[in-house]
Amino acid sequence: MASGNQVAVVEGVDRSPEHMRQPMLEGPFDVKELLHLDEALSVAERDGGGLHYSVYVGPLHDPVRGAAEALHDKLADPDRSVLVAVSPEQRQLEIVTGKLAQEKIPDRSAALVVFSMEAAFGAGQLAGGIVTGLRMLAETAQGR
Repeated sequence: MASGNQVAVVEGVDRSPEHMRQPMLEGPFDVKELLHLDEALSVAERDGGGLHYSVYVGPLHDPVRGAAEALHDKLADPDRSVLVAVSPEQRQLEIVTGKLAQEKIPDRSAALVVFSMEAAFGAGQLAGGIVTGLRMLAETAQGR
């Protein structure tokens, strides 16, 4: 048994950090970006005016707005929910707000968020654009 400064050694198994394999991720984000996105969602939930925030990144069938609305309708509480739907391959972005969410985030405010997100996307910052969008949406909802 190992204790204090001793190290237990298991023969035949190399557990050194340089031999650890990085986890394989599928999708456009690395681990650091996923952690930033998770934190942004947590902050939006906590400080975002009592609304629920979700992000979808992937293909959206045509019509894109209809596909985003269908995803939004599947959320647990669609009336109080905000969905940010991004399809990088299609270069499409939709923000869908439920009935109660729209009172806190009017269409004009959502359009400003879209412009900010698109600017970040244009600079190659997919995760950064989503984080910025979530922050802006939550701040808008909190202020109303």
